[in-house]
Amino acid sequence: MTTATILIVDDDRDMRVSLAHLLESAGYQTVIVKNAHDGLEALQSNLPDVVLSDVRMPVMDGLEFQRKAREISHVPVVLISAHGDIPMAVSALQDGAYSFVEKPFEPRRLLGIVKNAIRMKRLEDSTKLLQSRLAELTDLERILIGNSPQIVAVRDLIFDFAVSRANVLITGDTGTGKELVARALHDLGTAPAAPFVPINCAAIPPERFEETVFGTTQNPRGLMSEADGGTLFLDELSSMPFETQAKILRTIETKKYQRIGETEVQQVELRVISAASNQITQLVSDKTFREDLLFRLNTLVIELPSLSGRGEDVMLLFRHYMQRLSQLYDLPTPKLTNDDISALMSYDWPGNVRELQNVAERRVLAERRGGGSVRMAIERQTLMQPFPGTLREAVAVFEREVISRAIQDEEGRMDDAAAALGIGRRTLNEKIVKLDLDKDAILND
Repeated sequence: MTTATILIVDDDRDMRVSLAHLLESAGYQTVIVKNAHDGLEALQSNLPDVVLSDVRMPVMDGLEFQRKAREISHVPVVLISAHGDIPMAVSALQDGAYSFVEKPFEPRRLLGIVKNAIRMKRLEDSTKLLQSRLAELTDLERILIGNSPQIVAVRDLIFDFAVSRANVLITGDTGTGKELVARALHDLGTAPAAPFVPINCAAIPPERFEETVFGTTQNPRGLMSEADGGTLFLDELSSMPFETQAKILRTIETKKYQRIGETEVQQVELRVISAASNQITQLVSDKTFREDLLFRLNTLVIELPSLSGRGEDVMLLFRHYMQRLSQLYDLPTPKLTNDDISALMSYDWPGNVRELQNVAERRVLAERRGGGSVRMAIERQTLMQPFPGTLREAVAVFEREVISRAIQDEEGRMDDAAAALGIGRRTLNEKIVKLDLDKDAILND
């Protein structure tokens, strides 16, 4: 982060020197002027992070300077006042001054005020920049809101990769927004009006996967045909049947495919975006996912951070979702208490942004009953976890429980566990990776 610049406006030479020495000793850069007129000029040309101004100055006092300064910039102005000037300083605060310090001031207190003022200004600047960039995006990409270095890096990659036609692999935990990023890549790309066709590899029965994707003589409009000219999004990549992977690879390499039951070759032109958990490389090691296919799909890679690693974004995201949902339900936006903030910041968010949005929705809906708390909304989320809202999530919970029990019953003998479950060893390995199960943790449970 760049060093902050502090503009000092004071007609007292000794005070100017003293302030400059204190601030520079703390690592700040200073610009020093001796009157308010010079201060306004410096404000226009130097764009400081904070202004320190005396209240009583000849020609133009600190109050008038502060009012004119706000017409030029929203830089925080801290007024330095003698004891008798405190009523004037309070009036200035009402006009928009950031704070005031009484002479003689305590250096530590002054530095604390300056530090907080800098933090506020940079947060406002970052928010404005973010809003201007997000104006180019649709509502689908609102998950990208945030100021953390991790999400800033993701946004930069999206803008960089969107203009390319190279294939992209998106990795990350469940709930981090992989499909939303895929849509953002498409919407910001060279052909946003072209089709965007998602394929949930986990939702299609293995025996029907190829006919669904490639089409048949009876049903020629497979998903591959629908995506022609646009983007094919392969979600839950690790669940793609191993037998189909070779055909997908060949289609990507040759831009040709055949419908099931036909010999005629179909041409296709598309970009492939894929999404998978961070365990996809383990599937390659286990020989359940083709390495050559992965190499074709991961020309460009975007790794999405978990919400637990984006602590400073939690409040920003939660406020955004509450405002949007309040408008949707025509309810007042809840006011966050200190306990609400504490609950938000101390929770681990295993369900990532998706879980955060669910908690925000429950908190907003609680306004119909006269209010509630974020902590109660989180506790309800925790209690509801064994009963997911979608069939797919419910199946995943059930599979995790059954597989874990089989591994425990067979004391970690994976061939025996697979036999007890009535599935092959390879299928068991795929499910363990897909469900993010830890064999050692299961056995030690």
